[in-house]
Amino acid sequence: MKTNLILPACLLALLSACSDIERTIFIRDDHDSNLPAYTEWGYNSFGAKYERLYFFVHKSIVPCKITHWEGRLHFSLAGILGEDTYGYYDSLYPETMTLTVSFPAEPMYEYRDLVALHGRVIDLADASCEVNIERTDQTGLTVTPIKGHLTFRRAQLLRIDEKENRVILSGNFDLQFLANGKPESIADGRFDVGIYTDFYSFD
Repeated sequence: MKTNLILPACLLALLSACSDIERTIFIRDDHDSNLPAYTEWGYNSFGAKYERLYFFVHKSIVPCKITHWEGRLHFSLAGILGEDTYGYYDSLYPETMTLTVSFPAEPMYEYRDLVALHGRVIDLADASCEVNIERTDQTGLTVTPIKGHLTFRRAQLLRIDEKENRVILSGNFDLQFLANGKPESIADGRFDVGIYTDFYSFD
């Protein structure tokens, strides 16, 4: 399903003033200020609870990259781990983390093909799905999901001045898993990212 997004005048003015829609806009959730509110405007933001820590965006790290090859889509969220998100722009040497979910997907050759993800729900415990977590100074760890979902609630093609600009992906994620035999969890995850140059296809 292909949906188009027309930005409201106030947001267009903000983007024009910044002249950079690649940056992260962190709008705090009303119920948990350490998480970003769920949005669908391409704010290049994400966040989730990871055990007693928070996994969230950082200004110096590209928040999302997507790769498609050999019939699989690899969806990666990269950020930092911390006790809270206050002052996250000032963290000089934070612990970094990347969460990657890999699952079967139809061929995708360019970023606009990502609109096919609209409404798709990925069962992270399905045998066809792989989940990898990589933290600072650690090699990638393929975890064993117990249950969880990655939900693409909306995939919309952004147009600015009648020209295609990027695809905005918004959704939620949660995961219970075993890491080195120990149970851990990621909860209340949400993402809102704009994808253009950060999509790679090897099909």
